[in-house]
Amino acid sequence: MSMFLSLMEAHNYTLVTEFVFLGLTSRLDIQPVIFGVIFTMYLITIVGNSLIITVTWIDPKLKTPMYFLLSQLSTTDICFTTITVPQLLIHTFSRSKTISFTQCMTQIFFFVAVGNMEGYLLAAMAYDRYMAICNPLRYGAIMTQKLCICIVLVFWLLTFLNSLLQTILVSRLHFCSNRILHFFCDLPPLMQLSCSRPFINELVLLTEGVTATLSPFVFILVSYVCIAVTVLGLRSTSGLRKAVSTCGSHIVVVTLFYGTVIRLYFQPVSSYTLDRDRQVAVFYTVVTPMLNPIIYSLRNQEVKGALQRTLRKIFQ
Repeated sequence: MSMFLSLMEAHNYTLVTEFVFLGLTSRLDIQPVIFGVIFTMYLITIVGNSLIITVTWIDPKLKTPMYFLLSQLSTTDICFTTITVPQLLIHTFSRSKTISFTQCMTQIFFFVAVGNMEGYLLAAMAYDRYMAICNPLRYGAIMTQKLCICIVLVFWLLTFLNSLLQTILVSRLHFCSNRILHFFCDLPPLMQLSCSRPFINELVLLTEGVTATLSPFVFILVSYVCIAVTVLGLRSTSGLRKAVSTCGSHIVVVTLFYGTVIRLYFQPVSSYTLDRDRQVAVFYTVVTPMLNPIIYSLRNQEVKGALQRTLRKIFQ
């Protein structure tokens, strides 16, 4: 045992059993404001996405593959924000801002899995729009409910496998400190605590991680190039307007999601900076899941109509 402790001291690392979050800010005077703003946005996220899920399952007019995938996206958004925000709210006023090593690794596993799942669902929704616009005669035969369920199950399997690999690698690092420059357990801030440069982790993050994250993005871009070619060939103004209206919400959501993900994760750990990246993290863990249902309800007439019909039934 003494030999083991001496070896640890020689390498200047300690056996970490828990981590301490430094949070969003150390200023006590603005913490109530942060709590109020984030709590409000979290409630809007839960209510907004729950309404989307409810109307897509209840309203007969939304029993289509597109809205099935939208309901899955809303479910993912609820899970994504719930993994981090309740802990942030609790730690805002708590003296103890700690998390056990096991809980931290669990949070990383689900955070990475659900985050990747959002990208895969956006890719599936892009394919749905491609089929609806570019191959409308075959759309009903190809985009069946069974196919959509199979796609979602395969995507969950892929994201869990990727997340498991990332979690195992980060859990095997030797940490020189347990103070995380963040408000939740994430890969870059934990890798920054490593006593040596986590070369293997960086390599996997920039290869397997890039593949898992950017392959759906590339698929989305290819789908929209094909859609653009088809749309530009339309002679009907109404058909053009309908195509733009159908894809507009999805394009906005894709831009929000991948803009923040690429900005935060595809950089060396050495360039990770606390203030800048915490702000980006707040945006994609709190703001984006809140905006998604708003974007789809305001820009999509079918969803807006379904929401109005559902609310009328509830309050009658």
